[in-house]
Amino acid sequence: MNSKPLRVGKVTIGGKRPAFILGPCVIESEKFVWRMAEKIARICAGEDVDFIFKASYDKANRTSVRSFRGIGARDGCEILSAIGRELKIPVTTDVHSPAEAEIAGEKIDMLQIPAFLCRQSDLLRAAAETGRAINVKKGQFLAPLDMGNITEKLIAFGNEKFCFTERGTTFGYNNLIADMRSLYWIRKAGYRVIFDATHSVQRPGGAGDATSGDSVLAPVLARAAMAAGCDGIFMEVHENPARALSDGPNQVPLKDLPKHLRMLKAIHAAVS
Repeated sequence: MNSKPLRVGKVTIGGKRPAFILGPCVIESEKFVWRMAEKIARICAGEDVDFIFKASYDKANRTSVRSFRGIGARDGCEILSAIGRELKIPVTTDVHSPAEAEIAGEKIDMLQIPAFLCRQSDLLRAAAETGRAINVKKGQFLAPLDMGNITEKLIAFGNEKFCFTERGTTFGYNNLIADMRSLYWIRKAGYRVIFDATHSVQRPGGAGDATSGDSVLAPVLARAAMAAGCDGIFMEVHENPARALSDGPNQVPLKDLPKHLRMLKAIHAAVS
């Protein structure tokens, strides 16, 4: 397959400029997600970067049954759709079932397939049949070239508007490793690839009843990925990660986003 640029709203993945997927892990409330979207949009406009706003309406695979999950698919997609219209930015969120794919397909610019679900044929079919762009997270249990099988499914289901996201590989217990060779292999195979800097620093289940992580390393890995060669960076950001309702240990503080964007743009320019 020869990789062609993927257009998502006004953002191009695989074009001359790096694409960014930015936002908080989860919609903690309507007021919160609007505030985050507005602040990130202002930062990105100021730094002249192209971004897709991301937030989840449901964290369906939380470690503990006691953890916050979200506000649900219908309400979440309505809010994200309104954000996209008002701020004139493309939006993305993750879907976990064919029914959710149908709901999101009516409102959302790009559907995200979670890593744990990346081989689920019914989910891939439902997402493909919406006609929307699709971002498939590579499972922590898959080799880079295993994504070729997922490619065959999506094409068979009638959708060639997709990209893949590298988000780390299982490394023993409660740990992940980011293998930069993966970006090269996925691109060499002809696919568009994003690097997920924040989930790659997770320590799954590392806090016993919750996932922990090393957010300080997220910008480090993002810089390495941009230098290695990728089409964009996925990074979750939060105004106060210590108080985040999900994945706080992995999220990058919003106040640090401008300097990270400037550095990543500079690296992309140097290696392009």
